[in-house]
Amino acid sequence: MDIQPPHRLNAHVEAARLDGGLYLVATPIGTARDITLRALDVLNAADVLAAEDTRVLRHLMDIHGIPLRGRRILPYHDHNGDRARPALLEALAEGASLAYASDAGTPLVADPGFRLAREAAAAGHRVHAVPGPSAPLVALSLSGLPSDRFLFAGFPPSTRGARMTWLHEAMAIDATVILFESPRRVNRTLQEICEIDPNRITVVARELTKKFEEVIRGPARELAQDTRMAALKGEVVMLIDRPGAAVVNDDRVRQALRDRLSRMTVKDAARDVADDMGLARRDVYQIALAIQKDDEA
Repeated sequence: MDIQPPHRLNAHVEAARLDGGLYLVATPIGTARDITLRALDVLNAADVLAAEDTRVLRHLMDIHGIPLRGRRILPYHDHNGDRARPALLEALAEGASLAYASDAGTPLVADPGFRLAREAAAAGHRVHAVPGPSAPLVALSLSGLPSDRFLFAGFPPSTRGARMTWLHEAMAIDATVILFESPRRVNRTLQEICEIDPNRITVVARELTKKFEEVIRGPARELAQDTRMAALKGEVVMLIDRPGAAVVNDDRVRQALRDRLSRMTVKDAARDVADDMGLARRDVYQIALAIQKDDEA
């Protein structure tokens, strides 16, 4: 087969006037060339530019040769949203096209911008999505975990009690769970996953689409013992496989119920074990009643 050598493709950025409205522009999560041509068109033509970090957007536009032409990039982030939003909404009310970009990835996915989009829509302004890179979807694609049903859960809580409750609830869902985590807390999160289900397949993906991209897969107990977890750097996405088929009549369920029945009512013990193991409460309740009946015989 005759394979032609690679050659430069000719592409151009359009400057056609945009209709008024809010444009949510997805930007690269690593490699700058992952941006779409439409995103460049919008950044080139928008009347008003806003960004979570103005320096990041300015650098991206410089890389791709998009001029500011006298436009300012207005900051819009978690700390100034209430102050900055009225001016952006006023620009929309005047018919302007407003392009908003978060630091990296798709705006509003674990990034500021939700209230801006909601209030813009509530005021009757058109909200446009300019799709592109998204760290949760990139991680899901690379993970090898089922992708027909998944939950993006964002960042887990910082305190242990809240985190354990959060993990119990997330890991009981019949779906692949995707979460963001600080590299400094990945090891702790893996240890906590092990407390719930040490055999659950877990994936740690870091620096996606960047030079040092790394995807580590395996049971939570193996990842928790992996020395790499203590020295992770960069942006991290974690994924947790859905629970396996639950078996409610095994020794582990009965032992857990016996431990609780010594200090709880049957109803409370069944609810606690069911929630802890991700089982149907009615099934666990029937086992608890059988245990109570045997003990009273």
